[in-house]
Amino acid sequence: DYSWRQTDSAVYLSLPLRGVRATPANIFCTDQYLKVSIPPFLFEAVLYAPIDDTNSTAKIGNGIILFTLYKKEMAMWDSLMIENANKEKLQYLRENAVLKAHEKAKEEAEAKKVTKQEHKKYALEATMKLEAAERKRVEDLKEQERQKVTRELELWKNQQKDIERQKRIQGEEELHQAVEQLRERKKDKINKPRIPNDRSSKTRVKPTKGPGSDSMFSDNLKEEQLPAPRSAGTIKINFTSRVFPTALRESRVAEEEEWLHKQAEARRTINADLSELEDLKEEEKSPDWLKDKGNKMFATGDYLAAVNAYNLAVRLNNKLPVLYLNRAACHLKLRNLHKAIEDSSKALELLTPPVPDNENARVKAYVRRGTAFCQLELYAEGLQDYEAALKIDPKNKIIEKDAEKIRHIIQGTLQDS
Repeated sequence: DYSWRQTDSAVYLSLPLRGVRATPANIFCTDQYLKVSIPPFLFEAVLYAPIDDTNSTAKIGNGIILFTLYKKEMAMWDSLMIENANKEKLQYLRENAVLKAHEKAKEEAEAKKVTKQEHKKYALEATMKLEAAERKRVEDLKEQERQKVTRELELWKNQQKDIERQKRIQGEEELHQAVEQLRERKKDKINKPRIPNDRSSKTRVKPTKGPGSDSMFSDNLKEEQLPAPRSAGTIKINFTSRVFPTALRESRVAEEEEWLHKQAEARRTINADLSELEDLKEEEKSPDWLKDKGNKMFATGDYLAAVNAYNLAVRLNNKLPVLYLNRAACHLKLRNLHKAIEDSSKALELLTPPVPDNENARVKAYVRRGTAFCQLELYAEGLQDYEAALKIDPKNKIIEKDAEKIRHIIQGTLQDS
């Protein structure tokens, strides 16, 4: 039970609800197919001509649904629906409408995904620019503070030099005055007349003749010269340079040299020209930080982002087997089977020698490589890896069950051949 009217550009369709409640989820519309499904009622119409389903509207209220359907071509319709159409044609039109709706929904989803990625990229770039500006501001403040402290230090050094120069000049003046005073006292003592006593007055003092016989009253008496002050000096002591604070007798030279070599290699790797690391913070340029980031991405299902994080971590440190194990798991999810085999093999190569501490990691490497082999239909190689994992962990029922399935597949293939 419906009513409709039309103009050259639009069709107005009124559909009563008959005591039921409708929502937009009950309406399905394409360019030539309209359906309203509200159990137990169903309205279905294969329209007479195509409409613009993007701009067409449906208003629900007051017990009716009012459709405004805009025509793609301006013309008057003979009827609302196609008449005298057989079941095959109607079925074809329905299926075609559903396929178009699915394609349109898929395109809209892809467009939303692209838009979301662009928004995320823009937000990331904006955040990175803000962080870069903040880092530059902090660095400028540090540089200004460093220059200020440097100027104050130079001023203090100059003041200390002036004070030391004044003290040295004052000390020299005091020393010169003391020497002059000593000379004056000696002159006064030499020139002071001697008063003889009664005994000396009776005895005549005869001067001794001859060279070097000058008496203490001689005018040619040489003055005593005070020695010059000792010159100051600095003794330099050179100690053997040591990177570690412990004494050489308490240290292990071989282990320390190996540690220094690894640290130098890590610094060279970090300081290399990696464009991916230019916008990262210093604490983010760490293989452990990137590994944790990749683990979080893997847990959320973003396997491509996880692979990128593991790639950077491997470039920083290619000696960690856990990086190759985790990247192999991502490649399995992305169906990059050959890369999964390569990463699992590299992890097994690094997990040598086999010790109890790396048993769990070796089991994971064998299982992931065996899984990749089986997905490539290389069941013999996959079974060999699963059996190697069982040798390490014979109580693992899941691996044993998967190995048994592979054996059945191999037996069935041989019987078919």
